[in-house]
Amino acid sequence: MAPMDVVERLRDLPGLALLESARPGRNARWTYLTADPVAVLESPADGPDVFATARRVLGRLAAGPFADRDAPPFAGGFVGYLSYDLGRRLETLPSVAKADQELPGLRLALHDWVLAWDRRTGRAWLAGRALDERIGRLDERLASIRERVRSPLSRPAPATEPPAAFEFRSGLGRAAYEAGVGRVRAAIARGEIYQANLTRRLETPFRGDPWPLFRRLRTGDPALFAAFLDLGSSPVTGAPRAIVSASPEPFLSLTRDGLVATDPIKGTRRRGRDRAEDRALARELLASGKDRAENVMIVDVLRNDLGRVCAPGTVRVPRLCRLERTSAVQHLVSTVTGRLQPGRDAFDLLTASFPGGSITGAPKIRAMQLLEVMEPVRRGPYTGAAGWIGADGAMQTSILIRTFVADGARLTLHVGGGITWRSDPAEEWDETVAKARGPLSSIGGLEVTA
Repeated sequence: MAPMDVVERLRDLPGLALLESARPGRNARWTYLTADPVAVLESPADGPDVFATARRVLGRLAAGPFADRDAPPFAGGFVGYLSYDLGRRLETLPSVAKADQELPGLRLALHDWVLAWDRRTGRAWLAGRALDERIGRLDERLASIRERVRSPLSRPAPATEPPAAFEFRSGLGRAAYEAGVGRVRAAIARGEIYQANLTRRLETPFRGDPWPLFRRLRTGDPALFAAFLDLGSSPVTGAPRAIVSASPEPFLSLTRDGLVATDPIKGTRRRGRDRAEDRALARELLASGKDRAENVMIVDVLRNDLGRVCAPGTVRVPRLCRLERTSAVQHLVSTVTGRLQPGRDAFDLLTASFPGGSITGAPKIRAMQLLEVMEPVRRGPYTGAAGWIGADGAMQTSILIRTFVADGARLTLHVGGGITWRSDPAEEWDETVAKARGPLSSIGGLEVTA
């Protein structure tokens, strides 16, 4: 049974989470579905270690390996997101941008069971890990899920509805965004930074069910790291909240034996109207000194971040500036790898690397400080991370780009781009418009100007 068919049988459970590889690709293999968490963390721990509580809670799940080598890498643990603004706990930043979304800085839900689909073998799994060594309780929960999956739907799955005409407006108009590009270039000229990732937020009023939006998004703009995260009802409006993502960009992956990988995306062109134009745009991107320099700068940031927690001499760059495509755009993508030092774990890796260098700038901390002044609203989940952290120490996360956030009052979508000295303000604006076009059109939306 396909994941979307199973979701319809579980949608009444709280905390539904779907992490889906919806587009074939190098990293596309596993899709995970879970719900009804046994615990939820919605704030970082006090003190210097923001993940202290998360470590303790994750330790309640059994962590041993499975006998079957084909078993899914994730069979229980945390599923959720880290807000970009969690970085404020990890680094010293000014407080200027308006925080107007009532969402937690992190939301990590502890799940003791997972449904997993393997694209490579075609197999589906129902797996779990006992909480507090209560094997009998796990057996009962797995039996309940198995019964739900096998039972007929109590209601038919919703048909694909005609898209609503969502009109999104940007918090930064063209003139203001282009002025921001100029301010970044001025900071570069002063020697403060080499690059910064300037963003703007589009929004529209919305208090409806976010799930149909995800169904449209995954069809219109399939992604390697599609995600739907139910965040519960807004305490202010009572409307449902969720993260609806079609991200193409992985953040950090970690195997249970300590192998780390990250794949930053920098450099973008739209897709062509025909094959000849598409290839011409790809050649232009591959030959662009500005885009390659931008990508290489971020690779250096990530090499530095991984070097803080990886064993000396293990950080490598096996792929640099290769071309990858989605339905709407084409990118330059690199890969950085390493091996964790003994005694380090997924939370140490997140502390050293969050938020991702590809969506901040170089040097990262100074770029974040400047962006806090230039962007009028806080980013919230956008450019944070979503994914899973297994009880056995493995992890897979994505960068939350091409992501809608339903916060109970509105639907928001951020877009942005890396600004370097060579950036042209008008071209940077046009790039953000191109980046927004794919996800907006998928849900029947468009960007309008005043």
